[in-house]
Amino acid sequence: MTEEIRVLIADDQRVVREGLATLLGLLPGVTVVGAVGDGEQAVSNALELAPDVVLMDLRMPRCDGVEATRRLLASNPEAKVLVLTTYADDRSVVEALRAGAQGYLTKDAGAEDIHRSLQQVIRGQTAIDPAVQHHLVQAVAGRSPAAPPPGLPDGLTPREAEVLRLIAEGKSNAEIASQLLISEATVKSHINHIFAKIGVSDRARAVSYAYQRGLTAPPDHAAD
Repeated sequence: MTEEIRVLIADDQRVVREGLATLLGLLPGVTVVGAVGDGEQAVSNALELAPDVVLMDLRMPRCDGVEATRRLLASNPEAKVLVLTTYADDRSVVEALRAGAQGYLTKDAGAEDIHRSLQQVIRGQTAIDPAVQHHLVQAVAGRSPAAPPPGLPDGLTPREAEVLRLIAEGKSNAEIASQLLISEATVKSHINHIFAKIGVSDRARAVSYAYQRGLTAPPDHAAD
């Protein structure tokens, strides 16, 4: 494929945006036309610049990637969105695709994976990271993604609450990464955010917090 692919990057982390811009700039036939930090900018810039593909993160301020995808396609049904995110849970995958994303990659993807997925999306094909394909199988089989726990304390996100629950179950970072289909670096990032939000400095105190807030049951009550 020799045609130029014009890409708009949407990610709330500056270091990620700049890294992706550098990476994509090295790929043959790919040109980065812009990089923005939230969903609202993603929609407005996509409508203004008309990129071939928007490389869209999911968790962004003001307007998340799912809503940004929905708004963009409502305004321009021909727009193409390739999700590139840390999250690989059922809800994130299914909601992004239902919003109209043509592809879904995790940030563990390499340069070749991203390049191939961009080409697939341009051809009108769906590009799905093998690490998240089983979520689609479960959705087709009729399994609905579980609703996030209501009223999470201290600003915890559903994913952070899930990581905290797995910590309370005694899982190591490697085990958490394997279960959630994310990298160990992402697990460490989640743990750092959790510790900062709940005001603890070690896993033991985090486990105690999880029990006190009812985010998980102590082992001797788990079967109650």
